[in-house]
Amino acid sequence: MSFNPCSWALPMLAAGALLATACGSGQPPAPVAGSGDPAFTKLETDVLEDTYRLAPTQATYLGIHKYDDMIEDYSRQGVVDDLESARKFRTQVEAINPASLSSDRQLDREQVLHALDSRILTLDVIKPWARDPDTYSSGLTNTAYIMIKRNFAPLEQRLKLLTAREKAMPAALAEARKNLDNPPRIYVDIAIEQLDGNRDFFKNAVPEAFTGVKDQALTAEFKKANDAVVAALDDYKVWLQKDLLPRAGGAFAYGADTYKKKLWADEMIDTPLDQLLVIAEANLKQNQAAFAETAKQIDPAKSPMEVLAVVQRDHPPADKLLSVAQGTLDALAQFVTDHHIATIPKAERARVQETPPFMRATTFASMDTPGPFEIVATEAYYNVTLPDPKWSKAETEDYMKGWYYPLVSNVSVHEVWPGHYLQFLYARQFSSDTRKVFGANSNIEGWAHYVEQMVIDEGLHADDPKYRLAQLQDALLRNARFVVGIKMHTQGMTIEQAQDVFVKEAYQPLPVAKAEAKRGTADATYGYYTMGKLMIQKLRSDYKAKMGTQYSLQAFHDAYIKLGPLPLPLIRKAMLGETGKVF
Repeated sequence: MSFNPCSWALPMLAAGALLATACGSGQPPAPVAGSGDPAFTKLETDVLEDTYRLAPTQATYLGIHKYDDMIEDYSRQGVVDDLESARKFRTQVEAINPASLSSDRQLDREQVLHALDSRILTLDVIKPWARDPDTYSSGLTNTAYIMIKRNFAPLEQRLKLLTAREKAMPAALAEARKNLDNPPRIYVDIAIEQLDGNRDFFKNAVPEAFTGVKDQALTAEFKKANDAVVAALDDYKVWLQKDLLPRAGGAFAYGADTYKKKLWADEMIDTPLDQLLVIAEANLKQNQAAFAETAKQIDPAKSPMEVLAVVQRDHPPADKLLSVAQGTLDALAQFVTDHHIATIPKAERARVQETPPFMRATTFASMDTPGPFEIVATEAYYNVTLPDPKWSKAETEDYMKGWYYPLVSNVSVHEVWPGHYLQFLYARQFSSDTRKVFGANSNIEGWAHYVEQMVIDEGLHADDPKYRLAQLQDALLRNARFVVGIKMHTQGMTIEQAQDVFVKEAYQPLPVAKAEAKRGTADATYGYYTMGKLMIQKLRSDYKAKMGTQYSLQAFHDAYIKLGPLPLPLIRKAMLGETGKVF
């Protein structure tokens, strides 16, 4: 873009002298590295404050409690204002010459630009506010959940704040009826399926979370607001079923152009889609071959699926699952330290707990880590979903096959050590607030998926093939996401065809396949698990070649984590001095 350098007021005398000389000679000044850092930092602060203001739910999670009594503006005007704000800030960030920034701030400038590009693309092109009714109902549920899951303030104070949020929720659902226009039918189906859980959360879980509040006036005010939310969700479900669903005829597929733009905005991946698909299918075949070979090591007389069925029978009793998972974490942390995998900073011990009831239907396991700005509620929880107490013995047994001992280990590696929990323990130490707020999924989920194989390669469980089999089963699931995401959104693959891929190519049971295919209609680029894993493996190989005899696995992992969740090309630039070939 064009600009007049003589109009700049640079913050350093040396830079000012250079500018005066340049203006006198008619030549543009040579930027002084770091001279633009203060201006960028001020702009970064403005961008982040705007993010907190427009996304109060995210702010609360991060530990920014300035907007705890507010919810997102779900109106059409709110979308317009959000879009205008993102475009304004993008222009301002783009105007800062990267050559005037220190190398660290150059990375942050790129990350902010990509975060704003993603926001603009989502609001202006993908438009979940106009196409996805679950954006509203599940969005509001998450807004309430974020207020009760952590004790960041006294119970009475959090109830007062939540009550303020709930008072705005019926109006948000009313805005949904104005905004939603010809959504894909599958999106409406998913929203309807989720609504009973959303409603029950407000009817049961939220009141139960505040039974200790003694202020009768406050509890009465909350009950009135909460009852209104329950009623509004009931009405919303009826409206979805009787009004929106019959006229829902939109296509869920993004199309190749939007798909490529999303990959670039979110992950800085610009590899042509046909090449990405070749990479995806090649890794799928590679893992299928490894799965078959591993199954043969366990029992050469049985087929791979027969071997898996036998392995799945060895699982803990349901009432011992939480304690088994906790013991697994302790052993994994010791392995990470003893085998010099990564440096574990001093932190709260991750506590295994049962997944909250309203999350049971959609969550197998999850890591609940405090936000990087949270200073009060710093406890960390690893949620594990237990079988429903109302299930029959046969149903419970079938469910627990999904928690066979090797898979307990693999899920724990992904969620805790050395996966998500380790990575985000470093969040407070990230070099900028940008990296504490914005992150690339290919970095975050890619890391957690990468370490699953890495720790097995490094000798976890002493090469017991059952643990390798579990790791490969999860890898095949992520492979299928990679393939299906591209094909559903750019090549016309149907939901039913996607289900077949998960069943036949990734060895998943039909219920899992159905859920994964549905997820892929909206989470279009959910191949970021495998994309990120492959990019990290390539980065490690290149880093090892560069460092030569000075290379160590722990040094690589520590350096990677400390850089924060930047897109992988920026991580490459920081660690190797170039972006190069990412795959």
